[in-house]
Amino acid sequence: MLWWLKTGQAKRVEQLAQLSGCHRTTVSRWLRQYRQSGLAALVKVASRSGRPRAISGEVLAALERELQDPEGFSSYGAVQQWLAAVQGQLVPYKTVHKTVRYRLKAKLKVPRPVFQKQTPGACESFQQTLQPRSASRFRQP
Repeated sequence: MLWWLKTGQAKRVEQLAQLSGCHRTTVSRWLRQYRQSGLAALVKVASRSGRPRAISGEVLAALERELQDPEGFSSYGAVQQWLAAVQGQLVPYKTVHKTVRYRLKAKLKVPRPVFQKQTPGACESFQQTLQPRSASRFRQP
């Protein structure tokens, strides 16, 4: 934005807004901030306000290590219990789910239950004899 002003490509706030793709009030605010405090104020990264994360720091690192263990956790409730027992943190289920699933990008993979009366090797023999459906069986309009 400052380069466009210095080179003369833009002389008005509306032109700067159009070139930058930002709203004119945003451009005006940036220019006012530049005039009052200089370039250092524009590039300064403001600290975030708000509540700190429930699971962070060393606890988050320990949880990530536990999730990489092949044995792992069977459910998000198990993760919640582990946090309470080992780390001493009582964390709501929703927070545990969001942290594990979306922040750490981990999935709790548990094998599906197998019918107790199923004969051993039945799944393997079924998969070997399974034939994919032929596309010719379906009529096309």
